[in-house]
Amino acid sequence: MSGPDLLVDGFGRVREIVHDVLDGFGDAELEYRTGAEANSICWLIWHLTRVQDDHIAGAAGVEQVWFSGGWETRFALPLESSDTGYGHTSDEVALVRAPAGLLADYHDATYEQTIEVLGGLTDTDMDAVVDRRWDPPVTMGVRLVSVLADDLQHAGQAAFVRGLIETRA
Repeated sequence: MSGPDLLVDGFGRVREIVHDVLDGFGDAELEYRTGAEANSICWLIWHLTRVQDDHIAGAAGVEQVWFSGGWETRFALPLESSDTGYGHTSDEVALVRAPAGLLADYHDATYEQTIEVLGGLTDTDMDAVVDRRWDPPVTMGVRLVSVLADDLQHAGQAAFVRGLIETRA
């Protein structure tokens, strides 16, 4: 199995977790926060998808789905259009509100672009430098694994919060 094929599998697993976490939950559950500084499921899913969209589009030199698919307008969040959630304060986390269907649809659109990008890559492409702002410079492989790791961490956090909500009911 090639490196890109492994990544396709990994991003597919993230997608499954996202759908499982969102399934059957309404706005109250999606916006629930375990504490004043905690992240909601809504924020976690939005953030992991924004980071995937932003970073993979940047590495591949394509437009983010957030913009090309009109998701920025559909979400209508009171944030900068390029915001991905990095460094958000508690107040900014609270601003991210969206229904489950919208979150799932944006994630699916981002997933589809991710799979398209990965389908055009070879193992050799994994060594291409995509970001020289770091020392050492970041390669395509490192960027993709970094995004996947971040996505899995946040998807797991969202699943944990869902479990907490379900045990309270």
